[in-house]
Amino acid sequence: MLPRMNRRALLLLLLTAAAPQGDAPGTTHHLELGSLPAPYATASAGRPPRVVPRPPDAAPAVPAGFTATLFASGFDQPRTLRTAPNGDVFLAESGAGRIRILRTLPNAARPATVATFAEGLSLPFGIAFWPPGPAPRFVYVAETNRVIRYPYQSGDLRARGPAQVIVPSLPEGGHWTRDLAVSPDGGTLFVSVGSASNAGTTLRGRPPADLPRGAAWGDEAGRALVLAMDPEGGARRVYATGLRNCSAMAIQPGPGALWCVVNERDGLGDDLPPDYATRVQQGAFYGWPWFYLGDHPDPRLRDARPDLAGQVTAPDVLIQAHSAPLGITFYDGAQFPAEYRGDAFVALHGSWNRATRTGYSVIRLRFANGRPTGAYEEFLSGFVASDRAVWARPVGVTVAPDGALLVSEDGNGTIWRVAWRGTP
Repeated sequence: MLPRMNRRALLLLLLTAAAPQGDAPGTTHHLELGSLPAPYATASAGRPPRVVPRPPDAAPAVPAGFTATLFASGFDQPRTLRTAPNGDVFLAESGAGRIRILRTLPNAARPATVATFAEGLSLPFGIAFWPPGPAPRFVYVAETNRVIRYPYQSGDLRARGPAQVIVPSLPEGGHWTRDLAVSPDGGTLFVSVGSASNAGTTLRGRPPADLPRGAAWGDEAGRALVLAMDPEGGARRVYATGLRNCSAMAIQPGPGALWCVVNERDGLGDDLPPDYATRVQQGAFYGWPWFYLGDHPDPRLRDARPDLAGQVTAPDVLIQAHSAPLGITFYDGAQFPAEYRGDAFVALHGSWNRATRTGYSVIRLRFANGRPTGAYEEFLSGFVASDRAVWARPVGVTVAPDGALLVSEDGNGTIWRVAWRGTP
Protein backbone atom coordinates (compact mmCIF):
# COMPACT_ATOMS: atom_id res chain seq x y z
CA MET A 1 0.00 0.00 0.00
CA LEU A 2 1.32 3.46 -0.88
CA PRO A 3 2.01 5.77 2.05
CA ARG A 4 -0.46 8.58 2.62
CA MET A 5 0.69 12.02 1.49
CA ASN A 6 -0.70 15.53 1.75
CA ARG A 7 -2.35 17.28 -1.20
CA ARG A 8 0.67 19.51 -1.97
CA ALA A 9 3.02 16.53 -2.10
CA LEU A 10 0.62 14.66 -4.36
CA LEU A 11 0.32 17.68 -6.68
CA LEU A 12 4.08 18.01 -6.97
CA LEU A 13 4.38 14.29 -7.67
CA LEU A 14 1.84 14.51 -10.47
CA LEU A 15 3.48 17.59 -11.96
CA THR A 16 7.00 16.24 -11.96
CA ALA A 17 5.91 12.81 -13.18
CA ALA A 18 4.19 14.20 -16.28
CA ALA A 19 6.35 14.55 -19.35
CA PRO A 20 6.95 18.27 -19.94
CA GLN A 21 5.97 19.61 -23.33
CA GLY A 22 8.16 21.87 -25.42
CA ASP A 23 11.40 21.57 -27.32
CA ALA A 24 14.78 20.99 -25.75
CA PRO A 25 17.49 23.67 -25.97
CA GLY A 26 19.21 23.57 -29.33
CA THR A 27 16.11 22.49 -31.28
CA THR A 28 15.99 24.57 -34.46
CA HIS A 29 12.91 25.89 -36.24
CA HIS A 30 12.65 27.57 -39.61
CA LEU A 31 9.07 28.39 -40.59
CA GLU A 32 8.54 29.59 -44.14
CA LEU A 33 5.79 31.63 -45.76
CA GLY A 34 5.33 29.06 -48.48
CA SER A 35 4.49 26.31 -46.00
CA LEU A 36 1.63 27.86 -44.02
CA PRO A 37 -1.45 25.71 -43.36
CA ALA A 38 -4.84 26.78 -44.62
CA PRO A 39 -7.15 28.73 -42.31
CA TYR A 40 -9.18 26.44 -40.04
CA ALA A 41 -7.02 23.40 -40.87
CA THR A 42 -7.45 22.67 -37.16
CA ALA A 43 -9.99 23.93 -34.70
CA SER A 44 -8.91 26.67 -32.31
CA ALA A 45 -8.36 25.40 -28.79
CA GLY A 46 -8.91 27.10 -25.46
CA ARG A 47 -6.22 25.82 -23.10
CA PRO A 48 -5.04 28.51 -20.69
CA PRO A 49 -2.32 27.16 -18.41
CA ARG A 50 -2.54 26.78 -14.67
CA VAL A 51 0.48 28.46 -13.10
CA VAL A 52 1.80 26.43 -10.17
CA PRO A 53 4.62 27.00 -7.69
CA ARG A 54 8.03 25.96 -8.96
CA PRO A 55 8.50 22.27 -8.14
CA PRO A 56 11.39 21.55 -5.76
CA ASP A 57 14.76 21.72 -7.50
CA ALA A 58 13.17 22.64 -10.84
CA ALA A 59 15.35 24.85 -13.04
CA PRO A 60 15.26 25.91 -16.67
CA ALA A 61 16.97 23.75 -19.28
CA VAL A 62 19.86 25.40 -21.15
CA PRO A 63 22.31 24.36 -23.88
CA ALA A 64 25.48 22.52 -22.91
CA GLY A 65 28.03 24.87 -21.38
CA PHE A 66 25.44 27.20 -19.82
CA THR A 67 23.90 27.45 -16.35
CA ALA A 68 20.55 28.92 -15.31
CA THR A 69 20.13 30.08 -11.72
CA LEU A 70 17.48 31.99 -9.81
CA PHE A 71 18.66 35.60 -9.61
CA ALA A 72 15.82 37.43 -7.83
CA SER A 73 12.23 36.74 -6.76
CA GLY A 74 9.18 38.21 -5.04
CA PHE A 75 8.07 40.57 -7.81
CA ASP A 76 4.51 41.42 -8.85
CA GLN A 77 4.21 40.76 -12.60
CA PRO A 78 7.83 41.53 -13.55
CA ARG A 79 7.96 42.30 -17.24
CA THR A 80 10.36 44.45 -19.28
CA LEU A 81 14.06 44.40 -18.36
CA ARG A 82 16.43 47.08 -19.69
CA THR A 83 20.10 47.57 -18.85
CA ALA A 84 21.21 51.16 -18.27
CA PRO A 85 24.57 52.34 -19.66
CA ASN A 86 26.13 52.14 -16.18
CA GLY A 87 25.05 48.50 -15.82
CA ASP A 88 22.03 48.91 -13.53
CA VAL A 89 19.12 46.74 -14.65
CA PHE A 90 15.73 48.48 -14.77
CA LEU A 91 12.60 46.35 -14.33
CA ALA A 92 8.99 47.24 -15.11
CA GLU A 93 7.09 45.64 -12.25
CA SER A 94 3.78 46.07 -14.01
CA GLY A 95 1.49 44.54 -11.40
CA ALA A 96 2.86 46.77 -8.64
CA GLY A 97 2.88 49.89 -10.83
CA ARG A 98 6.54 50.67 -10.30
CA ILE A 99 9.99 50.68 -11.87
CA ARG A 100 12.65 48.78 -9.94
CA ILE A 101 16.43 48.86 -10.24
CA LEU A 102 18.58 45.77 -9.74
CA ARG A 103 22.19 46.75 -9.21
CA THR A 104 24.36 43.86 -10.31
CA LEU A 105 27.98 42.93 -9.72
CA PRO A 106 30.07 40.82 -12.12
CA ASN A 107 29.38 37.10 -11.77
CA ALA A 108 27.16 37.70 -8.71
CA ALA A 109 24.44 35.15 -7.97
CA ARG A 110 22.08 37.84 -6.63
CA PRO A 111 21.60 41.59 -7.16
CA ALA A 112 23.62 43.72 -4.76
CA THR A 113 20.74 46.19 -4.41
CA VAL A 114 17.06 46.23 -5.32
CA ALA A 115 15.59 49.75 -5.27
CA THR A 116 12.36 51.44 -6.30
CA PHE A 117 13.06 54.09 -8.93
CA ALA A 118 9.44 55.23 -9.45
CA GLU A 119 6.01 54.09 -8.30
CA GLY A 120 2.31 54.87 -8.54
CA LEU A 121 2.26 54.06 -12.26
CA SER A 122 -0.48 52.56 -14.43
CA LEU A 123 0.75 49.24 -15.87
CA PRO A 124 4.28 50.40 -16.76
CA PHE A 125 5.99 48.36 -19.46
CA GLY A 126 8.38 50.19 -21.83
CA ILE A 127 11.64 51.68 -20.55
CA ALA A 128 14.18 53.72 -22.53
CA PHE A 129 17.22 55.90 -21.76
CA TRP A 130 17.86 59.23 -23.47
CA PRO A 131 20.08 60.35 -25.00
CA PRO A 132 21.80 57.14 -26.12
CA GLY A 133 25.34 56.79 -24.90
CA PRO A 134 27.13 56.63 -21.56
CA ALA A 135 25.36 59.52 -19.79
CA PRO A 136 21.58 59.57 -20.30
CA ARG A 137 19.69 62.48 -18.75
CA PHE A 138 16.22 60.92 -18.74
CA VAL A 139 14.53 57.59 -18.17
CA TYR A 140 11.40 57.26 -20.33
CA VAL A 141 8.57 55.01 -19.13
CA ALA A 142 5.52 53.89 -21.11
CA GLU A 143 2.42 53.44 -19.01
CA THR A 144 -0.59 51.87 -20.65
CA ASN A 145 -2.19 55.29 -21.27
CA ARG A 146 0.74 57.70 -21.69
CA VAL A 147 4.52 58.17 -21.91
CA ILE A 148 6.46 60.00 -19.20
CA ARG A 149 10.10 60.63 -18.38
CA TYR A 150 12.15 61.20 -15.24
CA PRO A 151 15.31 63.29 -14.82
CA TYR A 152 18.20 60.90 -14.31
CA GLN A 153 21.94 60.67 -13.81
CA SER A 154 23.90 57.43 -14.03
CA GLY A 155 23.82 55.66 -10.70
CA ASP A 156 20.55 57.14 -9.46
CA LEU A 157 18.47 54.60 -7.57
CA ARG A 158 15.52 56.97 -7.26
CA ALA A 159 14.10 59.40 -9.79
CA ARG A 160 15.64 62.80 -9.08
CA GLY A 161 12.52 64.72 -10.08
CA PRO A 162 8.81 64.36 -10.81
CA ALA A 163 7.57 62.74 -13.99
CA GLN A 164 7.36 64.90 -17.11
CA VAL A 165 4.54 64.00 -19.49
CA ILE A 166 5.76 63.40 -23.06
CA VAL A 167 2.70 61.72 -24.60
CA PRO A 168 -0.38 62.68 -22.56
CA SER A 169 -2.76 60.13 -24.03
CA LEU A 170 -2.57 56.69 -25.62
CA PRO A 171 -5.50 54.36 -26.40
CA GLU A 172 -6.43 52.21 -23.41
CA GLY A 173 -7.78 48.68 -23.11
CA GLY A 174 -7.22 45.70 -25.35
CA HIS A 175 -3.54 44.93 -25.62
CA TRP A 176 -2.22 47.08 -22.78
CA THR A 177 1.57 46.90 -23.15
CA ARG A 178 3.31 49.96 -24.61
CA ASP A 179 6.99 49.64 -25.44
CA LEU A 180 9.65 52.25 -26.19
CA ALA A 181 12.85 52.49 -28.22
CA VAL A 182 15.18 55.36 -29.13
CA SER A 183 16.97 55.73 -32.47
CA PRO A 184 20.79 55.54 -32.32
CA ASP A 185 21.12 59.29 -33.00
CA GLY A 186 18.67 60.11 -30.21
CA GLY A 187 16.40 62.05 -32.54
CA THR A 188 13.43 59.69 -32.58
CA LEU A 189 11.37 58.07 -29.85
CA PHE A 190 9.36 55.03 -30.95
CA VAL A 191 6.17 53.95 -29.16
CA SER A 192 4.32 50.72 -29.92
CA VAL A 193 0.55 50.40 -29.41
CA GLY A 194 -1.28 47.09 -29.83
CA SER A 195 -4.77 46.50 -31.18
CA ALA A 196 -7.99 46.62 -29.17
CA SER A 197 -9.37 43.41 -30.68
CA ASN A 198 -8.28 40.08 -32.06
CA ALA A 199 -9.08 40.49 -35.74
CA GLY A 200 -10.60 43.94 -36.29
CA THR A 201 -13.95 42.51 -37.30
CA THR A 202 -15.77 45.60 -36.00
CA LEU A 203 -14.23 47.81 -38.70
CA ARG A 204 -16.86 48.86 -41.19
CA GLY A 205 -16.96 51.02 -44.29
CA ARG A 206 -14.11 52.82 -45.97
CA PRO A 207 -11.24 54.39 -44.03
CA PRO A 208 -10.97 58.15 -43.65
CA ALA A 209 -9.04 59.61 -46.56
CA ASP A 210 -6.26 61.11 -44.43
CA LEU A 211 -5.17 57.86 -42.74
CA PRO A 212 -1.72 56.41 -43.47
CA ARG A 213 -1.70 53.25 -45.58
CA GLY A 214 -3.09 50.31 -43.61
CA ALA A 215 -4.02 52.32 -40.51
CA ALA A 216 -7.20 51.34 -38.70
CA TRP A 217 -10.04 53.60 -37.54
CA GLY A 218 -13.05 53.56 -35.24
CA ASP A 219 -12.40 51.48 -32.13
CA GLU A 220 -8.93 50.69 -33.51
CA ALA A 221 -7.90 54.28 -34.22
CA GLY A 222 -4.29 54.90 -33.25
CA ARG A 223 -3.65 51.22 -32.62
CA ALA A 224 -1.82 48.22 -34.14
CA LEU A 225 1.07 50.47 -35.09
CA VAL A 226 4.37 52.04 -34.12
CA LEU A 227 4.48 55.80 -33.56
CA ALA A 228 7.52 58.01 -34.00
CA MET A 229 8.16 61.43 -32.47
CA ASP A 230 10.95 63.66 -31.24
CA PRO A 231 12.19 63.22 -27.65
CA GLU A 232 9.86 65.99 -26.43
CA GLY A 233 6.82 64.25 -27.92
CA GLY A 234 6.56 66.62 -30.87
CA ALA A 235 6.39 65.84 -34.60
CA ARG A 236 4.27 62.79 -33.75
CA ARG A 237 3.59 60.56 -36.73
CA VAL A 238 2.72 56.99 -37.70
CA TYR A 239 5.90 55.03 -38.45
CA ALA A 240 4.44 51.63 -39.44
CA THR A 241 0.98 50.04 -39.47
CA GLY A 242 -0.66 46.62 -39.45
CA LEU A 243 1.30 45.30 -36.44
CA ARG A 244 -1.39 43.61 -34.35
CA ASN A 245 0.60 43.77 -31.14
CA CYS A 246 4.21 44.89 -31.39
CA SER A 247 4.69 43.96 -27.76
CA ALA A 248 8.42 44.68 -27.48
CA MET A 249 11.02 46.60 -29.47
CA ALA A 250 14.81 46.76 -29.68
CA ILE A 251 17.43 48.60 -31.71
CA GLN A 252 19.85 46.27 -33.51
CA PRO A 253 23.48 47.20 -32.76
CA GLY A 254 25.43 48.07 -35.87
CA PRO A 255 22.71 48.52 -38.48
CA GLY A 256 20.61 50.52 -36.01
CA ALA A 257 17.39 48.90 -37.31
CA LEU A 258 14.22 48.99 -35.23
CA TRP A 259 12.95 45.48 -34.44
CA CYS A 260 9.76 44.32 -32.82
CA VAL A 261 8.17 41.03 -31.83
CA VAL A 262 4.51 40.65 -32.72
CA ASN A 263 1.65 38.61 -31.28
CA GLU A 264 -0.49 37.66 -34.25
CA ARG A 265 -4.25 36.98 -34.30
CA ASP A 266 -6.15 33.98 -32.93
CA GLY A 267 -9.01 31.87 -34.21
CA LEU A 268 -7.57 30.49 -37.46
CA GLY A 269 -6.19 27.24 -36.06
CA ASP A 270 -3.36 25.75 -34.03
CA ASP A 271 -0.60 26.75 -36.45
CA LEU A 272 -1.93 29.90 -38.07
CA PRO A 273 -0.77 32.51 -38.26
CA PRO A 274 2.73 32.32 -36.80
CA ASP A 275 3.86 35.09 -34.49
CA TYR A 276 6.95 36.89 -35.71
CA ALA A 277 9.98 39.10 -35.18
CA THR A 278 10.79 41.70 -37.80
CA ARG A 279 12.61 44.84 -38.75
CA VAL A 280 10.13 47.69 -38.72
CA GLN A 281 10.43 49.71 -41.90
CA GLN A 282 9.21 53.29 -42.06
CA GLY A 283 5.92 53.54 -43.94
CA ALA A 284 5.45 49.77 -44.12
CA PHE A 285 2.11 48.00 -43.67
CA TYR A 286 2.30 44.53 -42.04
CA GLY A 287 -1.22 43.34 -42.77
CA TRP A 288 -3.41 43.41 -39.67
CA PRO A 289 -6.32 42.97 -39.73
CA TRP A 290 -7.07 42.32 -43.40
CA PHE A 291 -3.99 40.24 -44.25
CA TYR A 292 -1.41 38.18 -42.40
CA LEU A 293 2.24 37.44 -43.20
CA GLY A 294 2.22 39.09 -46.59
CA ASP A 295 -0.69 38.73 -48.99
CA HIS A 296 -2.64 36.09 -47.06
CA PRO A 297 -6.20 37.41 -46.59
CA ASP A 298 -7.93 36.80 -43.29
CA PRO A 299 -11.11 34.91 -44.29
CA ARG A 300 -13.11 36.83 -41.68
CA LEU A 301 -12.40 40.05 -43.59
CA ARG A 302 -12.07 38.72 -47.13
CA ASP A 303 -12.37 41.40 -49.83
CA ALA A 304 -12.75 44.16 -47.22
CA ARG A 305 -9.60 45.99 -48.39
CA PRO A 306 -8.66 44.83 -51.89
CA ASP A 307 -6.80 48.12 -52.33
CA LEU A 308 -4.13 46.86 -49.89
CA ALA A 309 -3.40 43.61 -51.72
CA GLY A 310 0.21 43.50 -52.86
CA GLN A 311 1.24 46.20 -50.36
CA VAL A 312 1.85 44.03 -47.29
CA THR A 313 5.41 43.74 -45.96
CA ALA A 314 6.29 40.17 -44.94
CA PRO A 315 8.11 39.76 -41.61
CA ASP A 316 11.66 38.45 -41.18
CA VAL A 317 11.38 35.56 -38.71
CA LEU A 318 8.26 33.45 -38.20
CA ILE A 319 7.71 31.99 -34.72
CA GLN A 320 5.43 29.05 -33.94
CA ALA A 321 1.84 30.28 -33.74
CA HIS A 322 0.44 31.43 -30.38
CA SER A 323 3.87 31.43 -28.68
CA ALA A 324 3.22 35.04 -27.54
CA PRO A 325 6.61 36.82 -27.81
CA LEU A 326 6.85 39.64 -25.23
CA GLY A 327 10.53 40.58 -25.03
CA ILE A 328 13.54 40.98 -27.32
CA THR A 329 17.18 41.95 -26.87
CA PHE A 330 20.29 41.69 -29.03
CA TYR A 331 23.31 39.99 -27.52
CA ASP A 332 26.19 42.47 -27.34
CA GLY A 333 28.02 40.95 -24.38
CA ALA A 334 31.39 39.22 -24.30
CA GLN A 335 30.66 36.28 -21.96
CA PHE A 336 28.85 33.91 -24.35
CA PRO A 337 30.75 32.22 -27.20
CA ALA A 338 31.54 34.53 -30.12
CA GLU A 339 28.89 32.93 -32.33
CA TYR A 340 26.16 34.46 -30.13
CA ARG A 341 27.24 38.04 -30.63
CA GLY A 342 24.77 39.90 -32.83
CA ASP A 343 22.03 37.29 -32.43
CA ALA A 344 18.78 38.18 -30.67
CA PHE A 345 16.98 36.55 -27.75
CA VAL A 346 13.17 36.56 -27.61
CA ALA A 347 11.04 35.66 -24.58
CA LEU A 348 7.92 33.61 -25.34
CA HIS A 349 5.15 33.98 -22.77
CA GLY A 350 3.43 30.81 -24.01
CA SER A 351 0.19 29.74 -25.65
CA TRP A 352 -3.27 29.70 -24.14
CA ASN A 353 -5.19 28.61 -27.23
CA ARG A 354 -3.26 25.80 -28.85
CA ALA A 355 -4.00 22.08 -28.44
CA THR A 356 -0.32 21.38 -27.70
CA ARG A 357 1.39 24.08 -25.70
CA THR A 358 4.07 26.14 -27.36
CA GLY A 359 6.34 28.90 -26.10
CA TYR A 360 7.17 29.16 -22.39
CA SER A 361 10.79 29.58 -23.40
CA VAL A 362 13.49 31.95 -24.60
CA ILE A 363 14.60 31.48 -28.19
CA ARG A 364 17.67 32.62 -30.08
CA LEU A 365 17.20 34.29 -33.48
CA ARG A 366 20.13 33.48 -35.74
CA PHE A 367 21.82 36.25 -37.75
CA ALA A 368 24.53 36.16 -40.42
CA ASN A 369 26.40 39.34 -41.32
CA GLY A 370 23.80 41.39 -39.48
CA ARG A 371 20.83 39.89 -41.31
CA PRO A 372 18.30 37.37 -39.98
CA THR A 373 18.55 33.87 -41.41
CA GLY A 374 14.88 33.18 -40.65
CA ALA A 375 15.84 30.36 -38.29
CA TYR A 376 15.60 30.28 -34.52
CA GLU A 377 16.52 27.77 -31.86
CA GLU A 378 15.30 26.99 -28.38
CA PHE A 379 17.67 28.39 -25.76
CA LEU A 380 15.95 28.40 -22.35
CA SER A 381 13.07 25.99 -21.73
CA GLY A 382 11.72 23.49 -19.21
CA PHE A 383 9.02 25.68 -17.66
CA VAL A 384 6.11 23.38 -18.56
CA ALA A 385 5.38 21.13 -15.59
CA SER A 386 2.65 18.98 -17.11
CA ASP A 387 -0.04 18.94 -19.76
CA ARG A 388 -2.09 21.38 -17.69
CA ALA A 389 0.42 23.36 -15.66
CA VAL A 390 3.42 25.64 -16.08
CA TRP A 391 5.68 27.15 -13.43
CA ALA A 392 7.05 30.15 -15.33
CA ARG A 393 6.06 32.46 -18.18
CA PRO A 394 9.04 34.37 -19.67
CA VAL A 395 8.56 38.04 -20.53
CA GLY A 396 11.66 40.26 -20.40
CA VAL A 397 15.24 39.69 -21.55
CA THR A 398 18.33 41.84 -21.19
CA VAL A 399 22.11 41.45 -21.18
CA ALA A 400 23.70 42.09 -17.78
CA PRO A 401 26.94 44.09 -17.61
CA ASP A 402 28.98 40.89 -17.12
CA GLY A 403 27.50 39.39 -20.31
CA ALA A 404 25.01 37.04 -18.63
CA LEU A 405 21.42 36.98 -19.86
CA LEU A 406 18.67 37.97 -17.42
CA VAL A 407 15.12 36.70 -17.97
CA SER A 408 11.97 37.80 -16.13
CA GLU A 409 8.88 35.63 -15.83
CA ASP A 410 5.55 36.75 -14.44
CA GLY A 411 4.07 33.39 -13.45
CA ASN A 412 5.87 33.22 -10.10
CA GLY A 413 7.49 36.67 -10.20
CA THR A 414 11.13 35.68 -10.64
CA ILE A 415 14.23 36.65 -12.62
CA TRP A 416 16.71 34.06 -13.88
CA ARG A 417 20.38 34.44 -14.81
CA VAL A 418 21.86 32.46 -17.69
CA ALA A 419 25.65 32.34 -17.77
CA TRP A 420 28.33 30.61 -19.79
CA ARG A 421 30.53 28.26 -17.77
CA GLY A 422 32.54 26.82 -20.63
CA THR A 423 32.66 23.58 -22.59
CA PRO A 424 31.56 20.64 -20.40
